[in-house]
Amino acid sequence: MSADQHTIKILIPSPLRKFTGGESRIDVQADTVSSAFRNLTAQFPDLAPHVLDEAGKLREFLRVYLGDEDIQALQGPETALRQGDTVSIVPAIAGGSAAPVSAAASKDTTESAGAATARSERDAAAANPGALPSFSRQELERYSRHLIIPEFNIQGQRKLKAAKVLVVGTGGLGAPLLQYLAAAGVGTLGILDFDVVEDHNLQRQVLFSTADVGRPKVEAAADRIRGLNPYIDVRVHHTQLTRHNALEILADYDVIADGTDNFPTRYLVNDACVLLGKVNVYASIFRFEGQLSVFNYRFADGTRGPNYRDLFPTPPPPGLVPSCAEGGVIGVLPGILGSLQANEVIKVISGVGEPLVGRLMLLDAASMETRTLKLRANPENPLTGPSPRQTELIDYDQFCGINPAKPRTHTTRSISVHTLREWLSGDEPPVLIDVREPYEYEIAHLNGALIPKATVEDHLDAIPAEGRVVVHCRSGVRSADVINLLESKYGFGNLYNLEGGILAWAREIDPGMATY
Repeated sequence: MSADQHTIKILIPSPLRKFTGGESRIDVQADTVSSAFRNLTAQFPDLAPHVLDEAGKLREFLRVYLGDEDIQALQGPETALRQGDTVSIVPAIAGGSAAPVSAAASKDTTESAGAATARSERDAAAANPGALPSFSRQELERYSRHLIIPEFNIQGQRKLKAAKVLVVGTGGLGAPLLQYLAAAGVGTLGILDFDVVEDHNLQRQVLFSTADVGRPKVEAAADRIRGLNPYIDVRVHHTQLTRHNALEILADYDVIADGTDNFPTRYLVNDACVLLGKVNVYASIFRFEGQLSVFNYRFADGTRGPNYRDLFPTPPPPGLVPSCAEGGVIGVLPGILGSLQANEVIKVISGVGEPLVGRLMLLDAASMETRTLKLRANPENPLTGPSPRQTELIDYDQFCGINPAKPRTHTTRSISVHTLREWLSGDEPPVLIDVREPYEYEIAHLNGALIPKATVEDHLDAIPAEGRVVVHCRSGVRSADVINLLESKYGFGNLYNLEGGILAWAREIDPGMATY
């Protein structure tokens, strides 16, 4: 070890630990951040494409911190390191994957007598902006534990009652968010989602019950929170948020709580909030880890705090960061993060406490460790930089690479699950290769050979170069990537991708098969 090399610790987030043998803390010898990553990826070559681009530079959807400072606020990759320093890798995490269900819009206008009274009071307050709503005796008793907090008292409760909050997404994060904001007495709660309740939601989405399976989430959620607090106004938006409707929907709310589960919608929510001047309370989850911050907060002098684009200017390429549907999430984690989100919303509205502005909180529930990192404005932010380049909403699917403008040059041969069933019952059944993870295989499988995607190149001998070989995963995305690799790099010409993966098999061939 040279005199200027030091032992430093790199903290590996859970989405990347499969490339480090499951290790969450790696000691390397380095004198700068860039040399630390060179040594880290030399030790774990499979990690390299996930943290470095083709030019060897850190990928933009990762943030790297030295202590609690973003290295971009220091000397970037050439930031000097000292003995015992800790470097953290903070990735963008999606938090889940959206289900492709109907996005039909509906408007639920029923309300309780208490909600009707609350609405009329808010209408009166709107006509007189200096006035805050009053309370009935029943409301005073309900919120009494808030009212006796000296810093909060009845003024904080009045601000809650006068506020309008939109919760985007009623999944793992949205469930506790809605319950605690309703219980706290937020006067108008908007619920936006286009999904339906499914069995696998109930592991973490405690807003719903078995009886709700098959119902639109917004309807089940509205019924639940109206039962929890009849004195608030509940507004239902049964629709998918898009660049065409986002500004109109968000415009009527004071605070937006981001409970989304995919990158296109997350960037859409952020950009709409910036363009409209709305506060965006953000959280995301993956396996045992969560992130929390308050974006676009308006300070007393009229300036705004950092937003999501300051943290992650661009999204990761599709498939590089697994979703919760692929990587999983421990059921209690969204309950913890969603409750923390609700707390931030209450602080923003009431003015009590210090919101998580210009800071990013990280939670590792497996080790029960929390860290709070500094978040600064990025001068290259296309919305808020010195020379803004974006003044309207864009195509976020294309931005996130889901529907790229240029078609793929490589065409993967695919078959349907019905064709596979015919082939399997024929005289020469195909070889099945399952590229999912072992823990997924244990849930459901088609008796194929298990070769996880990350290990395919280590098991080329196990994949026949002749005869029909069908490659499958959960939904068909990972298997298509594997076939592309095997055909372009190793010359395979006998591979077929199973369209829709094992989910399609369960849906169309074997309804008794477990899905996840």
